[in-house]
Amino acid sequence: MVSVAMCTYNGAKYLPQQLESIANQTTKVNELIVCDDGSTDNTIEVIRLFAESSSFPVAIYSNKENLGSTKNFEKCMLLCQGDIIFLCDQDDMWRTDKVEKQLNYLKNNADKDAVFSDGMMIDDDSQPTGNTIWQEIEFNKSMQQKWLNGKPHEILFNGFVVTGATLALRRSCLERLMPFPVNVPDLIHDAWIAMVLSLEEKIGFIADTLISYRRHESQQVGFGSKIEHVKVKDRFTRDREEKLLPLKEKAEKLNGLYLLLRAIPFVPREKLIKLYLSQRHFTRRASLPENRLMRVAPIVHHVMKGYYKFSSKDWWLPAIGDLIE
Repeated sequence: MVSVAMCTYNGAKYLPQQLESIANQTTKVNELIVCDDGSTDNTIEVIRLFAESSSFPVAIYSNKENLGSTKNFEKCMLLCQGDIIFLCDQDDMWRTDKVEKQLNYLKNNADKDAVFSDGMMIDDDSQPTGNTIWQEIEFNKSMQQKWLNGKPHEILFNGFVVTGATLALRRSCLERLMPFPVNVPDLIHDAWIAMVLSLEEKIGFIADTLISYRRHESQQVGFGSKIEHVKVKDRFTRDREEKLLPLKEKAEKLNGLYLLLRAIPFVPREKLIKLYLSQRHFTRRASLPENRLMRVAPIVHHVMKGYYKFSSKDWWLPAIGDLIE
């Protein structure tokens, strides 16, 4: 049995296209579960109209209070009855063979509990932007091979590459994943699912664009734009606290993630070593002394240990930045 877990919030504008794409799948779904998080537009009406002519049951649940995307997806997934659950955003479009391809993957890979894919980026007018999700987040051939070589968790320690809107998973794994944590910034439902399953090597991918992923100003969650690198001249003029703040935030996020994962009994401790070292590295960077001469020894130590690779593949750039700023 196949369930679709869709969370909505003021999504009436793009919902008809998404609903139509679910209805037009080459392998039909068995139910659509919708959890609405307090929409004030006509989102509910759009879904009810679709349900009247749908070939599969559509259940709509309206939250009495706003839960936020992570807890709303948690509720929605628990309401699903299917053996396989497809996560679904309100503003994308599925390729007609998405369900078929992901079901086949899970049937042929009994050791995997989840599978994600790439997606074609589209704009407000449903026109391709020319990029894919994986191009945007740089999940390239080299990174894909590292994932296949048994180190997906190390990739996810550095950044979240699994887009929830492309994710399908077995309902049987929910017990190990829930409740979804909400105390670590940016660690939303899909990031948590991917992280835990990656540590068990139970999540795989399909290198194909199985959805059209819409980027627009009003979307509730998304991976956003690429971070702009600091220009050399700005390193000599910007306030030191401005530099240290993102390092402190990064250290706190990594530490929060480390504590969460360490508390899970089935997660191998040895797989958390790099996460532990990474959070220690960012904590050290965020606490370097004001005096530049006193920074030399700890910076050189972290360079020699290779820890600056946690900050960037071009490790010398943050090292030089820490020295001169």
